[in-house]
Amino acid sequence: MSGQVKRGFKYRFYPTEVQAAELLRTFGCVRKVYNLALQARTEAWTEGRAPIDYKASSALLTSWKRTEELAFLNEVSCVPLQQALRHLQSAFTNFWAKRARYPRFKSRKRARSSAVYTRSAFRWRDGAVTLAKMSEPLHIRWSRPLPTSAEPSSVTVSLDAAGRWFVALLCEDPHVTALPAIDTSVGIDAGLNHLLTLSTGEKIANPRHEHRDRVKLARAQRALARKQKGSNNRTRARLAVGRIHARIADRRADHLHKVTTRLVRENQTLVIEDLAVSGMVRNRRLARSISDAGWRQFREMLEYKAAWYGRKVIVADRWFPSSKLCSVCGTPAATMPLHVRTWTCGCGATHDRDVNAARNILAAGLAATVCGAGARPQRTHSGRAIGDEAEIPLSARGKVNF
Repeated sequence: MSGQVKRGFKYRFYPTEVQAAELLRTFGCVRKVYNLALQARTEAWTEGRAPIDYKASSALLTSWKRTEELAFLNEVSCVPLQQALRHLQSAFTNFWAKRARYPRFKSRKRARSSAVYTRSAFRWRDGAVTLAKMSEPLHIRWSRPLPTSAEPSSVTVSLDAAGRWFVALLCEDPHVTALPAIDTSVGIDAGLNHLLTLSTGEKIANPRHEHRDRVKLARAQRALARKQKGSNNRTRARLAVGRIHARIADRRADHLHKVTTRLVRENQTLVIEDLAVSGMVRNRRLARSISDAGWRQFREMLEYKAAWYGRKVIVADRWFPSSKLCSVCGTPAATMPLHVRTWTCGCGATHDRDVNAARNILAAGLAATVCGAGARPQRTHSGRAIGDEAEIPLSARGKVNF
């Protein structure tokens, strides 16, 4: 890995009344500019006019500030407004590349309240952050130190649904370096009974964080539904629901961070399945449990940590029949219903469903590394590897293993 890694260091902070008012006003202006630019780009596209890019959007922002109706945009820092236009440009880039849906308008109630300040819009002095349009530095709770001689390149301020204020400092971290190469590899099968099953036979329990607080969450949501819209009681009830959701999300992220860090440190090659989570959550019986497991978040953490520390993540095709194949002789079973947790192959080998799937996933990943880059699979999109684009050949089609 060449060059230093940029990491975001996130902290709680407690604004004064004046700072909170300024930040809330900035959040509203950021949301307004984003929606206006999205509307302008959508109208230009539907009416067949010349497409509007970031440069044209920036010119529109200048003209909006000169109008009487939108003159309030001049009251906040211009940098977060420009960053909103850049985020919209990235959203359209991902849409045209078919990596995301068409950008949607930001709702005042549902959209994440945040603003990004680049280097020209904040002052970093003696470990204190002072944002543009503010005279006092932010009161940050430094739960962990920044890297030595860190100079933040951007500052992101956000307010979550639980009413908590956060500041994220983007800095270069010289401590993130490639780990010494080792010979161990592991196949990882994600599930619901157990969060992860490794090819070594180890099973990592599923904490079911949302399930543990389900009764408390339901009680808070019922209390929220009874409150009159627009009242202070409803605002307090909404924050109570947000605090429960935040507690669940924080515990889930903490657990996944610990698991992914350990896996990356202990293994050179990690092979996982390409699970179609967005399609799986359409199953009404399993949607809540799948969302609670955090499979997508697990994969994201595993991939960026592997890139940081010089490890390799290989992603097996979602149609690879990992559960149906015998990991000893390679013979596929005719059927494999979800309720079958152990089965015996014709060769006499008895398999735990999840351990067998993890071993097959590992074998497929190692086969891809042996074939090397450019090895063509039987299907077009069979798999990929972080770093060398290795692909996993398929021997048969099968259903995704839960």
